[in-house]
Amino acid sequence: MKRPHKLTALALGAFALSLLTSPVMPAFAAEGTSADTGKTVTLRVCNWEEYIDTGDWGEDETIDLPSGDIRGDNSMVEDFEQWYYETYGVRVKVEYSTFGTNEDLYNMLTLGDTYDLVCPSEYMFMKLMDEGQLVPLSDHFFDTSDENNYYIRSVSPYLENIFQTQERNGEPWAKYAAGYMWGVTGIVYNPNVVTKEEASTWNIFDNPKFYRQVTIKDNVRDSYFAAVGAIKSSLLTSQDFLADPNYHENLEEEMNDTSPEMVGEVQDWLQGVKDNVYSFETDSGKADMITGKVVANYQWSGDAVYTMDQADEDDYTLNFAVPEESTNIYFDGWVMLKRGIGGDAAKQQAAEAFINFLSRPDNAIRNMYYIGYTSFISGGDDDRIFEYLKWNYAADEDETDTVDYNLDYFFEGEGKDDGKYVFSAPADAVDRQLSAQYPSTDVIQRSSIMRCFTPEESKLTNQMWVNVRCYNLSKITPAGWVLIALFVTAVVFAAVQKGRRRHHQSEAGKRQMERRKKD
Repeated sequence: MKRPHKLTALALGAFALSLLTSPVMPAFAAEGTSADTGKTVTLRVCNWEEYIDTGDWGEDETIDLPSGDIRGDNSMVEDFEQWYYETYGVRVKVEYSTFGTNEDLYNMLTLGDTYDLVCPSEYMFMKLMDEGQLVPLSDHFFDTSDENNYYIRSVSPYLENIFQTQERNGEPWAKYAAGYMWGVTGIVYNPNVVTKEEASTWNIFDNPKFYRQVTIKDNVRDSYFAAVGAIKSSLLTSQDFLADPNYHENLEEEMNDTSPEMVGEVQDWLQGVKDNVYSFETDSGKADMITGKVVANYQWSGDAVYTMDQADEDDYTLNFAVPEESTNIYFDGWVMLKRGIGGDAAKQQAAEAFINFLSRPDNAIRNMYYIGYTSFISGGDDDRIFEYLKWNYAADEDETDTVDYNLDYFFEGEGKDDGKYVFSAPADAVDRQLSAQYPSTDVIQRSSIMRCFTPEESKLTNQMWVNVRCYNLSKITPAGWVLIALFVTAVVFAAVQKGRRRHHQSEAGKRQMERRKKD
């Protein structure tokens, strides 16, 4: 589950109450409308829990950038509604709902819940593409001449290239999905107990040195990825593999190996890991790291930022490492659903405008500050994203132990290296929040997308996961079966004996009653 970076429980409660008492939802008119028609269009949005700025920032929470201050006094939803009316002359209301996991969202859709705009992760929007459930983004959405099309004017060239080149059934992701947040997976660790080298491999989970001191993700996809990385560690880190001109293609193929043989190896590895880790977890790992209950935890980078921030408040230092074998680069993206949008042009315009409003650089900064994850937005000609990055991570002028941190790939596209987006950062920040929020070029080089499983692959991997998380009967030895048989026999015998005693007692009771009647 994704957690907020600066969000307070009080703010969450107030926001949730406001949604219950006065639903926020948009009204809208067809493209080109410039006057209030009196019609209100309802836009039903479903996003991850705690994954948007809900406003109510404290007085001391001002992001003071060289180009101007940024604050979140109102919720992003309220600000969108006001902006939409001022921009298009149409009143819009947003019915805002949340989900906890991709599978929760899919189940909600399967059960008949209707939304116009949702924000699943890449493997889930791939699944929705495969099933024909999505409405393509309009041609106008990609028109860079429209100053209100903030997404296409401000999206990171590196990330947009991924969405343009990754395909499902011959169609690029970008036809249906607009990116919202992204990141990589890695290991949050206690540097006083775990070395960087020990944390920089997926094999940390079966390292006996950390028996019952590490946690792994309690879902089949993330744990499968880690297992493949660990099993193929020697191959993935070999010089021949790294030097191959087709390294990226080969890496993605290896990390998406779902052959029956690999699924079997993954099952064996995870069952071994099960005996070594403290727990399989989804959300508790952050607290376990902060309290010192465990010394290393498998994390999504946004949650890693949150965990390290919270530990810093307690003067407790945690670091972040990305395994040398590979890291999973993940994405959450906005997609429009046919069941909700239908053929309603006004509703589709409002949905695309919502994406664009969140993509305006100042709003992207607000959301990043609030939730700790990294926006798809690099800013284009707007420098505020880079200013915000330096506002968070740049070294002070008098610092001496610094390194040059290069993010040309994110702001200009992979392969660009003109040094325009290089800044000086404290050396001790590189293995912490900075590298989690904005991975280095080296990390990006070894990142791999995990594809959507086919129905056949899902059946195979899901059964594997059941075997891991429950018990795999195929692994029981003949001697084990003998013991089980003896145990079952003993239980049945005891039950029969107990039943006989009850029967005898009952018969004795009946005879005693008959004797009393005769007397």
